[in-house]
Amino acid sequence: MELATLIGLSMAIPLAAGLQNVLLARQQNLRDALTLLAAVATFATVLTILGRTGGEASATMRALTVMPGLDIAFAIEPLGLIFALIASGLWIVTHIYGVGYMRGNGEKGHARFFAAFSLAIASTMGLAFAANMFTLFLFYELLTLSTFSLVAHKGTQEALSGAKTYLGILMGTSIGLFLVAVVWTWVAAGTLDFTPGGILSGHLPASLVPVLLALYAFGIGKAALMPFHRWLPAAMVAPTPVSALLHAVAVVKAGVFTMLKVGIYIFGTGFLAETGASTWLMWLAAWTIIAASVIAMRQDNLKRRLAYSTVSQLAYITLGMALATSMGVLGGGLHIATHAVGKITLFMAAGSIYVATHRTEISQFDGLGRALPVSFGAFLIGALSIIGLPPLAGAWSKWLLILAAADTGQWIIIGVLMLSSLLNIAYLLSIVARAFFLPPAEDTPQAWSEAGPLVWGPPAFTALLCVVLFFCAGAVTDFLAPIAEVAP
Repeated sequence: MELATLIGLSMAIPLAAGLQNVLLARQQNLRDALTLLAAVATFATVLTILGRTGGEASATMRALTVMPGLDIAFAIEPLGLIFALIASGLWIVTHIYGVGYMRGNGEKGHARFFAAFSLAIASTMGLAFAANMFTLFLFYELLTLSTFSLVAHKGTQEALSGAKTYLGILMGTSIGLFLVAVVWTWVAAGTLDFTPGGILSGHLPASLVPVLLALYAFGIGKAALMPFHRWLPAAMVAPTPVSALLHAVAVVKAGVFTMLKVGIYIFGTGFLAETGASTWLMWLAAWTIIAASVIAMRQDNLKRRLAYSTVSQLAYITLGMALATSMGVLGGGLHIATHAVGKITLFMAAGSIYVATHRTEISQFDGLGRALPVSFGAFLIGALSIIGLPPLAGAWSKWLLILAAADTGQWIIIGVLMLSSLLNIAYLLSIVARAFFLPPAEDTPQAWSEAGPLVWGPPAFTALLCVVLFFCAGAVTDFLAPIAEVAP
């Protein structure tokens, strides 16, 4: 099968899954089984692409020419392939979890929910394999639109308000800033193709490079840099499966994935290092890491605490790009994977706790660990990975970022990363501590136990992935090594 056909299938299969969810809306078991089959088929398609290319960059495959020099086109390169593997692989786990959650929690509109979910995965696949900034921008916007209905799914006033904030910030930044940056890049460089080493060197005065970078950095709202981060906690009104995949993997990772692509293939890390254009972004990312962590500590609602934790953790990846070194790029790329498995574990564990107890506030969790040992045990493993303790996946990406900061003599940045880990301990492990070591509240029913295996099983599985990825991190960094070769 041709490579172009495989890339097309990676998008067409989720699209078909979305359509069958609408057509088979009343046939619940068949509909959900076919969606699971589509998720497996999508992951198998991406694995086939990996086997066919070995992760090496492919020739550009142009699907449609909009105007001379402006194409909808796709290509394979290591960073995009890693992103596609993560999103498609975790779709399988999250669909199983979503079925258990939606049924166990008595949620309505299952067909509409899973149809929009499938369309979001299709958009993510297109974004991951985009060969130029024009194509990436189109799928970036489609991802926003397809997930809007997921945020608004419950239809309550709170859900509609959160969805308006979500759509307003993401569309406002992308049209008002991101699109301007894309047009400016095309005018300046005459192309939008992703090119190793970048396309802007020699086409843009050094004084304007930080300005264009700012348009990208703030225009890519899904990266959740402060002050354009409020959409992420606002979106936590969505059902937990949405938070688990789309806001721990697909949507937020689309933002930082795009940020890395801009740094590597549009500006070029060598050009950024030479001009010093990303120094301000490094400090903004550092500020976001600490400020979001401090805010997270003050949140009693579990999902809001995790949302601000995500804002902080996403800034690690932006920081890796802004350091403009090979090690920084590798650390940022690896953190996409390590944060994905750690944070999806935390969100799914939060949903498992909610389905079993209908409690959402951390202050209500006293003693619940003894009734829900699997959910809180998975939460503990995910938290330790986010903190960066071995033998869990998050240890390696943080280590690479620390090495990158040391290479550039940024000792304050090393301090920021260390302080961030201490804050992670404070706002994550305190949840587990009160669940296992404090006595249950008087109003806690004695009969509470874990929700069904479709709910507690997925976070237990992704917790195991946090351990497995620790031992496979070297293979991931070797796979990503080509994207860092353009750095000084």
